[in-house]
Amino acid sequence: MSRKKTSAFTRGLSRLALGGLWLLHFLPLSVLRFLGRILGVLFFLFGRERRRIARINLRLCFPEWSEAERARVLRAHFICFAQAFLDRTLFWWASRERLCRVTRLVGREHLERGDGRPTILLAPHFVGLDAGGARMTMTTPLVSIYSSQKNPVFNAVLLAGRSRFNTPVLLSRQEGMRRALKAMKQGLPFYYLPDMDFGRRESIFVPFFGVTAATIPGVARLARATGARIVPCVSRMTAQGYTVELLPPWENYPGADVEADTLFMNRFVENLIRQQPAQYYWVHKRFKTRPPGEAKFY
Repeated sequence: MSRKKTSAFTRGLSRLALGGLWLLHFLPLSVLRFLGRILGVLFFLFGRERRRIARINLRLCFPEWSEAERARVLRAHFICFAQAFLDRTLFWWASRERLCRVTRLVGREHLERGDGRPTILLAPHFVGLDAGGARMTMTTPLVSIYSSQKNPVFNAVLLAGRSRFNTPVLLSRQEGMRRALKAMKQGLPFYYLPDMDFGRRESIFVPFFGVTAATIPGVARLARATGARIVPCVSRMTAQGYTVELLPPWENYPGADVEADTLFMNRFVENLIRQQPAQYYWVHKRFKTRPPGEAKFY
């Protein structure tokens, strides 16, 4: 089979899968969550590599826990992860009215009291990240950066789903930060995801749960360059849907040292994770990039 035919076949399968997902958005949330629980159990049982990555991450971040406690959180994480995946069908296709019912916004006053300064919405990688993005785009135009998907069909649906309300400015990571800075200067809040390992090139090494981690210092540098205030945006999965909470802006940030500012950010995210450990994105290789001479964890 030629490469062109294979590509066409893959696109056809992708559209078929998306058709099935589209049908799911008509289901009640309770049924979606039930299906997500089943999918999560299957993902846990058969997703051997991601299970291994998540187990290593939990061992590194919570060495004080017993094996039984880490195993409990590991299983719960896969269920939350799968439920959030199916919930995306709502954010991509459900009506505004339904989304308002399943996503509760708390702390909106912290967004509105900006005093004319640019705003960075600091959004850590919890499984409800897409719920937070959808709720915030329903609230205000914003700018955000996304990672392009290898599958062009899924990539197009993802972009369309995230662009439904208030015409947000969505930029691929390959486009860099220049357009994001321009949008911030025009008054758009920046929905910023700060806590993934994107390699050595743009990162510095600071502790995350006591483990040296390659961390992009973009929050501190953006705040310093634009005078932006940092408003944390935390998405929590609940039985009724999601709570998207805006927390008070950080005070006296940034400071004089980028490394200290980045460490402050990591510790802030750590505290949030301890409140809902099963909902953090543990299947990501957060500690993949190691300092020279250090052994790899994965």
